[in-house]
Amino acid sequence: MSASILLIDDSPGECELFRQALTHSGYTGRLDIVEGGQAAMAYLNAHGHTDEPALILLDLKLRGERGVAVLKQIKEEARVAHIPVVILTSSDDAMDVRACYDAGANGYVVKPGQFDDLVTLSLHIWKFWLEHNCTQRMAAPC
Repeated sequence: MSASILLIDDSPGECELFRQALTHSGYTGRLDIVEGGQAAMAYLNAHGHTDEPALILLDLKLRGERGVAVLKQIKEEARVAHIPVVILTSSDDAMDVRACYDAGANGYVVKPGQFDDLVTLSLHIWKFWLEHNCTQRMAAPC
């Protein structure tokens, strides 16, 4: 599997938990982690089209900034706006969900409280977004 995931999250513990869940789910691709919007844009600008992530997972509640602002920044940048962005958060607030979809989110997923459920969730996320979802970057038809 050559597709990679970019996780934007500022909690080292949450990042490690998600990394472990991905591994337990059978994901063998690359997971890159950055801490916030500025780091995310630097990462995206540093990676060319052939090395860009196939999926961006974005935490909604980042220290010092809102994930929805980072989402808007990504979706306003023409070169990377096509990359699917899924919000991965603990918030199930309807206003947060609405704000994220209004800002261009491709999905909104609430983190489960149990590790086994996180493994199952991560399996569904990477299987759908990296194996089943057709994207603009695919060279061959779906």
